This record gives sequence, structure tokens and C-alpha cells, in this order.
Amino acid sequence: MAPLTWPQILRTLLSGSDLSTQSATWAMTQILDGDATDVQVAGFVTSLRAKGETPVEVRALVEVMLAHANRVKVDTVVLDVVGTGGDNSHSVNISTMTAIVAAAAGAPVVKHGNRAASSSTGTADVLEELGVVIDLPPELVEVCAEKVGIAFCFAPIHHPAMRYAVTARRELGVPTVFNLLGPLTNPALAQSALIGCADKSRAPVMADVLERRGVKAIVVHGADGLDEISASAVTHAWDVTATGIREVLIDPRDLGIDFVAAELITGGDRVRNAELLRKTLSGVKATDLDADRVAAIRDAVALNAAAALIAYDAAIGVGDSELALQERMGKALPRARAVLESGAGIVLLDRWIELTRSLKP
Repeated sequence: MAPLTWPQILRTLLSGSDLSTQSATWAMTQILDGDATDVQVAGFVTSLRAKGETPVEVRALVEVMLAHANRVKVDTVVLDVVGTGGDNSHSVNISTMTAIVAAAAGAPVVKHGNRAASSSTGTADVLEELGVVIDLPPELVEVCAEKVGIAFCFAPIHHPAMRYAVTARRELGVPTVFNLLGPLTNPALAQSALIGCADKSRAPVMADVLERRGVKAIVVHGADGLDEISASAVTHAWDVTATGIREVLIDPRDLGIDFVAAELITGGDRVRNAELLRKTLSGVKATDLDADRVAAIRDAVALNAAAALIAYDAAIGVGDSELALQERMGKALPRARAVLESGAGIVLLDRWIELTRSLKP
């Protein structure tokens, strides 16, 4: 068989045809080995996006990316809470708060993330502002996961080969398949996940890839465009369990949570977002000018944490995944609320900060 070439790959995509696993693997290997030019990288991801990515293609790219990763070894089932970014909402760091609440509720978390993409402040930015050492090597990330039950994988540390795609991504300036790959390539191979997808049309592809890889997950897209469960609108969800994928709607009102004004979830710079994170997780009822904002953020975090917890429960074989998603969320919501009301999230955060500082090389 003749060796593959970039013109072959691009002609296939431009004709509207799907790539085989072999072809997608070849292309991603070329990119991550540094053997593709910026023009070839840009041409590949643009033509792939224009055609529409398939689960077979995305899974092949995921496998190559993980093969090039600096992996984190854990001895237990872990949870990731992560999104594609690209929703341009400039919201507070819901996924970061959700991860902390889920960990405080007993689900070991290894969160994968990076600096801001479309929001004002990304996970890495706000954690750094809070005092977490974000750039620990894999072996020290493992220590955090073991000792405090929460850890952070800073994408550039764990996926160094992605540096070969940085220029093309930055100069294109539009979402590509790389936005899907980050949430699907947790360096700890998280077996459970709550994943937000800003582009509704691509959420089923992510769910399909997760199912093929044996991950128990909930992929979500807010009807208001958020890449998380919205507290301001209904949310489209793809419930990935051992029995398959079910597409459902999550309505906060069915869980006793009235819609909140979307502007109350809007964040600011990293200092402001860190302040709001601490207020939200403190367990103390806010009485200042942020009172309504903190209450709204707590509702959003509670919804997302409930979903994250049931994904984790499914991965460890707890709970009844045959029940409707909203019914399972209703059962998990009190666990999330208990953490938010007790301040257990802040206690865990401060332990985590202290540990990362003590481990810093």
C-alpha cells in the first residue's frame, strides 16, 4: 500500500468523504511528531471541520494524542469536569467549582484544563490566582490525587506535542477538532466525566467517542449556548452509560431550581473570579452586593455537581443508571447542596493549595 500524503488526506476531506482510522491516525501522528507544517495543520483541521468530524476520526485523534501524552497514573476511578470552551459567555468558572464540590462530596477528581480560551478566565488562570501550583509534573499530580482527592493536569505539561499545533490554532482563531480533543484526552484516563460542549452539533460525536472508550459520562450543551448545565435555560444532555447513549433535556425547574438571570453568572478577570469562587464555596450566605450573584452561581454549581456525581457513581457501579437522568440528578442534588452549604469545598481547596505549594519543585 502506498504511503499516505497530505494531498491525499486533504482531497479526501474536501470531497466530503470520511477518513479511515488509519488515515486519521497518520495525520495526527504527523502533527504531533512535528512533521506537519502550519499550513498542513490548518488545512487538515479546517477541512475536517467543514466536512464534520465523525466518531471514528475523533477517536483516532484521541488515541494518538494520548500516546504522545505525559500520563498520570492513578489506582482508582477518577472524575473529570471539563468543557470545550468557545461559548463566548465570559462566565465564572463553573466547571472548576463543580470539580471542587464533587471532590469534597467524595468523587476523586483529576481535572484537565488550560488557560482561558473564550472566557475571561480559564481554569488554570483562576486556580493559579487562588494559589494552586498548576504546573506540577505528572508524578506530583498523582500525589495530589492520592492525598487530597483532587488534582489538576495543566494541558501544556501533559500534552507537550500539541505545541506543534499552537500557531495554526491561534492564527485560525475558530473552533476546530482540537476543542473536542482536550476534554477527551484526560492524562489520567478518567473513567467518568461531565463534559460541556459549546457546539450542540458536535456533542453527539463526543458522546459516541466516550462510549467507545468505556467512559461513563454526561455531555451537556445549554440551550443558551453554555458549555455546561445552564441554570438560565434548559440543557441538552447526552447520558453515556453502560447501556448506551440517551439524549435528554435537563430542566432546572423540574429539580426545584428557578431559572436565574444569565448576567448573574458572568465573571470578570482572574482576581474577580477567584473572589466569586471563594464566596460561592464558603458555605456562608452572602449579604453584600454579590448576594444575588453568589446564590445564582451556587444553583449552577449544584446542578453541575449533581450531574458529575452521578457520572462518577455510574463508573463505580453505584446507583441505577436505568433511571431517568433528571431523577438521578434529583437524588444527587442534596449531596452537592450539602457541600456548598457546609463550606467543605473551601476546606478542600485550601488543603489542595497547601499541598501543591509544599510539592513545588
